[in-house]
Amino acid sequence: MAVRKLEHVGIMVSDMEKSIAFYTEVVGLKHLYTLPHSNGFILMAFLSGTDGGETEIELIQNYPGELAVEGRTHHTAFTVDDIEEEFSRISGLSHVKMRDTEITTLPNGARYFFFEGPDGEFLEMFQPGKN
Repeated sequence: MAVRKLEHVGIMVSDMEKSIAFYTEVVGLKHLYTLPHSNGFILMAFLSGTDGGETEIELIQNYPGELAVEGRTHHTAFTVDDIEEEFSRISGLSHVKMRDTEITTLPNGARYFFFEGPDGEFLEMFQPGKN
């Protein structure tokens, strides 16, 4: 048995509408659909990048379990074409908390920076280098 692809990353959120707005307006994802869980109290929303639905982000509201202090996942990374343009755009948004004050460049030329989502989750904009 082989894994075919990464299906989705689940991120716990406290306010679904606020999080959908953040992930569509700030990150630039496309909201695909929202649906209630079969248990009757968890609400889920699915979003994807502009390249289509290859990998999705699942926002989860009303999850009854405990969550880590630093956020809902360690981080979620999004591939971008122009890291400098994204850094300038996102760091200029007064309602977004930046984790980095500059873009980091890795030895292979990959570049990235971190910022926070509305529930303190770590998000990364990533421009690939050469492997």
